[in-house]
Amino acid sequence: MVAVTPGRRRRPAGCAAGHHHQHQQQRLLAVAARLAAAKPAATTEAAVYGGVGGGGCCLEFLDCVLRAMGVATPAEIMPPADFRWAARPMRRRRRGGSSSSSSSPRDREPRDGRIAANGASAAASLYTMRGNKGVNQDAMLVWENFCSKEDTIFCGVFDGHGPYGHLVSKRVRDLLPIKLSANLGRDGHKETSTNIVTSSMTEGGGTERMDRDTETPLGTEENGEYPEMFAALRTSLLRAFYVMDRDLKFHKTIDSVFSGTTAVTVIKQGHDLLIGNLGDSRAVLGTRDEYDQFFAVQLTVDLKPTIPSEAARIRERSGRIFSLPDEPDVARVWLPKYNMPGLAMARAFGDFCLKDYGLISMPDVSYHRITEKDEFVVLATDGVWDVLSNAEVVSIVSQAKSEASAARFVVESAQRAWRTRFPTSKIDDCAVVCLFLNTDARNKPPGSGIKDLANAIELGGGNLS
Repeated sequence: MVAVTPGRRRRPAGCAAGHHHQHQQQRLLAVAARLAAAKPAATTEAAVYGGVGGGGCCLEFLDCVLRAMGVATPAEIMPPADFRWAARPMRRRRRGGSSSSSSSPRDREPRDGRIAANGASAAASLYTMRGNKGVNQDAMLVWENFCSKEDTIFCGVFDGHGPYGHLVSKRVRDLLPIKLSANLGRDGHKETSTNIVTSSMTEGGGTERMDRDTETPLGTEENGEYPEMFAALRTSLLRAFYVMDRDLKFHKTIDSVFSGTTAVTVIKQGHDLLIGNLGDSRAVLGTRDEYDQFFAVQLTVDLKPTIPSEAARIRERSGRIFSLPDEPDVARVWLPKYNMPGLAMARAFGDFCLKDYGLISMPDVSYHRITEKDEFVVLATDGVWDVLSNAEVVSIVSQAKSEASAARFVVESAQRAWRTRFPTSKIDDCAVVCLFLNTDARNKPPGSGIKDLANAIELGGGNLS
């Protein structure tokens, strides 16, 4: 046995020179990287990555250093163009940017019309800001040309909760509209919503059911009768929400047992609005009265356990509802025998620990016909509605300097209200989508836009994902 001096690592003979050479290489690489980062000329993308005809000055400098050290250069491993794309993500992670608006222009204006980061389009603006509770669990989406229709827009906000709420909300944001577009094209539109999921057995042996008392929308359509295709489109929306929830349940990497998300979505086609609501996020319409003054119309119902029909369903399935001593005004849903998880809503995606005890993922679906007085719809998470009233939000949007900045104006106002009204509380995440109702289809009959949408998708086979 060979004795080894304590505190020192024994190296095989002949490795000392190689180790010294490797150490020198590492030092030279570090120096080269620092020089490249500090080079003032490399402040533009063209200077760093090079133009069409060659590499940039920084890459050329690193290439020379690596050649002098006898190390394989990037050009020998991959073409210059591929190397530039491989190096580009390092540039995006530079420090000093805001976490809420650090996405690239490519993320803000993707080719398929989807915008999921802070920004604006011709018809909408959207903005989110993290509170001080941790990672931002809110997500949002504006999808123009939805279902390949030029005058159709899908909007939604999603408020995650629980340990993995940020993952759940983004998963729903990305997949729900795709599942909806596919379901809209399926055959059998006349199938009732009860047949979609009634008595659908889960792997765990439980039964996922839709209650008959929730098949009627809680909201009412106030300015006209429902269009002819409303029932079929409502069925498609219910199916999409159900399939989305099952996707979360059987997802291999996202644990949704104690995590979930709300969802409030709007499909605008022509002068028709189809609204789907799950949880306590909210949609509010900004419209004008006979004196041309703005006022607010709430398009959704906050689906909380304080609603009598929601509470009756939860208690019927052995779930418990009570408030904590320090929050007497916030009713929460609890397991039958354990004081957890304390969910402050009666419907949500995920949260499968409560799905056998009254929590459901069936949205409340309603319809609104846009009139000449209607100006915009605001979708927002409860981080906004907890501190601002419907009228205040409508007033804020109407006073914004531009439509593109309206969503940001609302979020910043909500953040200030949190600090003023609840100085000792943690500020909640906020996400806002402002959809402006500038439509050229004012003279179409009620429901014609939604009918055209359903017919177009059905003819296209529904394979729009």
